[in-house]
Parts: sequence; structure tokens; C-alpha cells
Amino acid sequence: MSTQESEWILHSVIFTLKHEKGSEQEKRFLEDGERILTMIPVVRNFKVYRQVSAKNDYDYGFAMEFENQRDYDAYNAHPLHEQFVNERWVKEVEKFLEIDYKL
Repeated sequence: MSTQESEWILHSVIFTLKHEKGSEQEKRFLEDGERILTMIPVVRNFKVYRQVSAKNDYDYGFAMEFENQRDYDAYNAHPLHEQFVNERWVKEVEKFLEIDYKL
């Protein structure tokens, strides 16, 4: 395994929104999340998912990659991330589970 691979991080979060499924608010949240978070330069391969497993009761997922811990830390401290969390996430997400992976 290369040093670069060992530093790589997959950041994922599964969540349920307070909004009704299929609502305009749901659509706006998912679209805005992708638009805003992908403006952060260190974010790679951002994806929005609809969770389909019957084994949990979360509805959606965001996943993105970072080249290393420094980029992941920069993302967490980035003003756009902090603004999205404070102005949207805290108000609109009912519950979530965050999972981060390294190879």
C-alpha cells in the first residue's frame, strides 16, 4: 500500500431529514448540500445517496474523499462547511451517523 493510499480518507454520513420524503425541502437540502460542500477545494468524489437497506432507518447519505488527514481537517474547519452545518444541518437533520474510513 502506498503512503498516499494509507492517508486517504472516505468520509460518509447517513442521515434522516425532518422534511417529508419527496418534498421540495428535501430536494433543496440534498442539492444545496452537494453544491455548497463541493465548493470546498479539498473535497473529492462527492456523492449523494438514497439509503435502501431495510436494516436501518436512515434515508440519505453524503460521501466524499480526502487525500489525507490535513485535507479532512481543512474541510471540517472550512467556513462553508461550518456554515452549512450551523445553518442547515442542525436545523434540518433529524438524526445521523458519521463514519470515516482509511484503507
